[in-house]
Amino acid sequence: MSGIITLLDFAGYVALLLWGVHMVQTGVQRAFGAALGAALGRALGTRLRAFCAGLAITAALQSSTATGLMITGFAAGGVVALVPALAAMLGANVGTTLIVQLLSFDLTALAPILILAGVWMFRRYPPGRTRDLGRVFIGLGLLLMSLHALVELFTPFQTAPLLRTILEALATQPVAAMLLAAALTWAAHSSVAVVVLIMSMATHHLVNGPAAFAMVLGANLGTAINPIIEGVSGDDPAARRLPLGNLLTRLAGVVVGLLVLPWIEPWMNGLSNDPARAVANFHTLFNAVIALVFLPVLAPYGALLTRWLPKRADPDDPSLPHYLDEAAHDVPAVALGNASREALRMADMLQTLLLLARAGFKRDNRHRLMQARQMDTALDKLETAITLYLATLDRENMTSEDVQRMEEILAFASNIGHAGDVAYHGLLSQANKLRKQGWALAPEQREELDEALGQLLANERRTAALFVNADLRQARSLAGEKERFRGLEIAASEAHLNKIKSGQVDAAEVGQLYLDLLRDVKNVNSYLVGAAAYPVLAKEGELLPNRLRESADEATP
Repeated sequence: MSGIITLLDFAGYVALLLWGVHMVQTGVQRAFGAALGAALGRALGTRLRAFCAGLAITAALQSSTATGLMITGFAAGGVVALVPALAAMLGANVGTTLIVQLLSFDLTALAPILILAGVWMFRRYPPGRTRDLGRVFIGLGLLLMSLHALVELFTPFQTAPLLRTILEALATQPVAAMLLAAALTWAAHSSVAVVVLIMSMATHHLVNGPAAFAMVLGANLGTAINPIIEGVSGDDPAARRLPLGNLLTRLAGVVVGLLVLPWIEPWMNGLSNDPARAVANFHTLFNAVIALVFLPVLAPYGALLTRWLPKRADPDDPSLPHYLDEAAHDVPAVALGNASREALRMADMLQTLLLLARAGFKRDNRHRLMQARQMDTALDKLETAITLYLATLDRENMTSEDVQRMEEILAFASNIGHAGDVAYHGLLSQANKLRKQGWALAPEQREELDEALGQLLANERRTAALFVNADLRQARSLAGEKERFRGLEIAASEAHLNKIKSGQVDAAEVGQLYLDLLRDVKNVNSYLVGAAAYPVLAKEGELLPNRLRESADEATP
C-alpha cells in the first residue's frame, strides 16, 4: 500500500512540475506573446540573427516546443525562408538549456516569495500584463517546490528493489532509456521538465551517468516531435520542411551521442562532480555542438530539404502570392516594390468582385458566387501575406521614405481587403437576397444603382493608378467622390421616407434593401479613398485633423 501511495506522490509532484512549467509558458505568452511573435518575425532575416532570436525567445518562454511551433507557423505560411527558420530552431534548442542550467542550482528558498508575489499580482490587478506576470511567478514557485518535493521523494527510492532493478536495466539499455525519455517529453510538451526530472534522479543516484545522458538525448529528440504533429496543417509537403529538418538534426545528434556515450561520462565528470550539474552540462553541450555543426551547412541542408519536399501549389489559386520574394528582404527597396505589385493584384481582384456584383443586379449569375467567394478569400490571404512580408523587413536598413512607402502599402492592402469584404458580403449578398425573395428594384433604382456601380468601378481603377503615381490632383479628385456617394445616399433615403409617408408601405422592404446597397457602395468608395487618396493628401499636408468646424472660443487666442 505504501508503494502505491509513493507512486501517487511521485505522479502528483511530476504533474505539479508540468503545471508550473505550463503556467510560466502561458503567462509569458499572454503578457508578451504578440511582442515576442513580432520580434521573432522581424528577426528571421539572417541566419545569425534568427539563431539569437530563437535562443532569446525560448529563454523567455521556457519552452523550445512553443518557439518551434511559432517558427513552424511562420515557415508554413511562407513568411520566412527555410534557412533562417532552421537557424532559429537551433537557437531555440540552445535557449532551453539556459533554463535547465538555472534550475540546476538550489533555488527552493525563492519558491514561497515567488508564489506570494504572484498571487498578490494575480488577485490585485485586472486582466492584463501585470496579472499575467503574476501567473509567471506562481508557476516558477510551483516549479521550484515540485523539484524540491521530488528530491525528497527520491531519497527512499535508493533502497527500493523493484525501482533499482528497472533503472539498472535501463542503465544497460541506453536506447530504451532514450526512447522512454523521448516519449515522456513528447507527452509533456516540455524538455525542460523532463531534463530537470532526470537531474533529480541523477542527484539521488537512481540513474547512473550513461543512462542519464541517454535520457537527455531522448528529451532532445522528443521535443522535436511536437512541431511535426501540431505545427503543420494541410497536405503541402513544403510546410513540413522545417519541422522535419529540425527533427533530423536532433536525430543525427542523438545517434552520434549514443555511439560516443561510453566516453562521455569522464568528460562530464571533469566539468563537475555534481550529477545534476553533469546532466545540465551535457544537455547544453549537446545542443551547442549540434548548433555549431549545422549552422555553417544550413544552406545546402535547406536545399536538400527543398528537393525532398517540393512545394505543392495550385497555379490557379489566386490566394498564392506571386511577387513576395523572400530573397529580396536584404534590399528594402526591392521588397517594397514586390509588395506593391502584390497589392495591385488585390486591386485587380476587387475589380473582379465589383464586376460580378454589377452583373448580379442585371441577370442571374449565381453560378459565379463560387468565384466571388474564392476572390474574397484570396483577398484576405494576400492581405495577411503582404502584412507579414513587410513586418519581417529590417527597419534599420530602411530610409524614412522606405518606411513611409511601407505604411502606404499596408494602408492600401488593408483598405482593399475591407472593400472586398463589403463587395462580397454586402453587394453580392444583397443581390442574392433580391433573387431569393423574388423582389425587384424599381426601374429608376436599377438605373441609379448601375450608374453608381459604374462610377465605383471607375474610382477603383483610379485608386490603382493613384497608388502607383501618387498624383496630388488625382488624389483630390478621388477624395471628392465621397461627397457624390454621400449625396446619393441622402437623396435615396429621403425618397424612401416620402414613399412610406405617401402610403406605399409595400415598397418599404425593397426600399430598405436599396438603401443598404447604396451604403455598401458608399463604404466601398470610402475604402478606396482611404487606400490611395488619403495617404497622398496626408503626405502633402492637405488633410485636416478632423471635420469639425472650430468654435468661436477655439478660434480666438
